[in-house]
Amino acid sequence: MLRLFLLRHAKSAWPEGVPDIDRPLAARGLRGARAMGSYMAEEGLLPARAVVSPARRTIETWDIATSGWPAHVKPAYERTIYEAPAENLLRLVRAQEDVSPLMLVGHNPGMEEFASVLLKRGQRAKVLPKYPTGALAVIDLPIANWAELRPGTGTLERFVTPRALGVEKDKEKD
Repeated sequence: MLRLFLLRHAKSAWPEGVPDIDRPLAARGLRGARAMGSYMAEEGLLPARAVVSPARRTIETWDIATSGWPAHVKPAYERTIYEAPAENLLRLVRAQEDVSPLMLVGHNPGMEEFASVLLKRGQRAKVLPKYPTGALAVIDLPIANWAELRPGTGTLERFVTPRALGVEKDKEKD
């Protein structure tokens, strides 16, 4: 049995004139990343390997979420996660070393589509129709190595959002 964590970056800002890949986290995103990192540490949901998109908002999400963790893995930064469709994420995971839990830190619509592809039919509604910023899906898979990963075989162990952890929206748009 292998375990996969799919973490969508926390809420980002939209500064004028900044390319998409360089957008930073918004104030709510900073709070959300901190809350999710604390939750993961408290629940023992720490990855053995992490693969992170090179976008600024995913790197900031990882850095903030992990800042309070005990010693942990250094992430691998992978360009193919940025704006990746589910098929690319599936290919990426299948090529990983057989360590578990494996974590991907990425973007929508890729995270939502990938979770939907992996999960058994009856569980897809738990992450659809929207995979909120900062949300974490923990998916258990009945496989011995990542190369065996097949659609529709995953069991959603939990799906947690920053809002469920008490992070509220700001009154002003962030």
